[in-house]
Amino acid sequence: MEQKKDIKSMSLQQLTEELVVLGEKKFRAAQIYGWMHQKLVTDFEEMTNISKNTRKMLREQFELVSLKKIDCKISAIDGTRKYLFGLSDGHVIESVLMKYNHGNSVCISSQVGCRMGCRFCASTLDGLSRNLRPSEMLDQIYQIQKDIQERVSNVVVMGSGEPLDNYDNLLQFIHLLTDANGLSISQRNVTVSTCGLVPQMHRLADEKLQITLALSLHASNNDVRKTLMPIANRYLLSEVLEACDYYFEQTGRRMTFEYSLVKGVNDGQQQADELAELIGNRNCHINLIPVNPIKERNFVQTDAKNVNNFKKLLEKKRINVTIRREMGRDIDGACGQLRKRYMDQLKEEHSDGGVCADRCGEEASN
Repeated sequence: MEQKKDIKSMSLQQLTEELVVLGEKKFRAAQIYGWMHQKLVTDFEEMTNISKNTRKMLREQFELVSLKKIDCKISAIDGTRKYLFGLSDGHVIESVLMKYNHGNSVCISSQVGCRMGCRFCASTLDGLSRNLRPSEMLDQIYQIQKDIQERVSNVVVMGSGEPLDNYDNLLQFIHLLTDANGLSISQRNVTVSTCGLVPQMHRLADEKLQITLALSLHASNNDVRKTLMPIANRYLLSEVLEACDYYFEQTGRRMTFEYSLVKGVNDGQQQADELAELIGNRNCHINLIPVNPIKERNFVQTDAKNVNNFKKLLEKKRINVTIRREMGRDIDGACGQLRKRYMDQLKEEHSDGGVCADRCGEEASN
């Protein structure tokens, strides 16, 4: 049986071309596109100004991706919401809604799992299962916006997965997300994180988008970075920073450097001095993140006093730096934690002769 085409991953132009081949008028594409990306419908039958025959054709020819909400945990501390979504093939992914004074921000996943192996991240513990399609990235935002009945104004691609390891799908997602015919979120309100895939950073720079690129730096020298991030064995810091400079040259967008503070590893005065020297006079911003401990690793979070001391040391060097506000700590707020706990529970039930490990697939299709 021929696989249906993923209609929600198509641009308006691509959809128009597809429908014309199928004998439809060009204007029909804009109607259908609006139903999907503005009204956020989950079924072709909801497209009430489309004829029954056309809706029948759409069902036969196309898949309309819609994620299944499996779980949603709401923080009693700050109202952060952590969502667990089921995909059509039984995989699960997670997304986070963070409410700020300036608007609603959603952090989405770009892959099922991750193969980058960063030592402090739960997303990578079980490796990479597959890439997410543009529609699956979009629908995390759509489902959350429908759930809270409020507009999402900022999107961060910083959940499970390495976005630049899913480059083509990521790029299509950005174009769809920022399209005036869809949610029309400004590119300047989109942030993409990377652990430092140098060739892809250059490719992204050449796109000349106006998104923010955030580098997961986490160390002030190559040796420490290698102990935290396997990608550092492939690309030296000098190569990664050169790619950052190129991104700024091509886009005019200042870089954000993410720096997770791990007690006794990268949080001392020497590391602060090295970090200040490393980034030099670059037009950038450093985001200090107290590492979120996971039970599979023995990393310990730097205490608040040391975090503030580290910040002051950088500020003395005239570095633009902030401490990221911790969100959702009481609901497994760190990347991959909720999904990991869910998958471990399924494995336990399966090994005990209980619920089959395919349960997540059943839930996603119900």
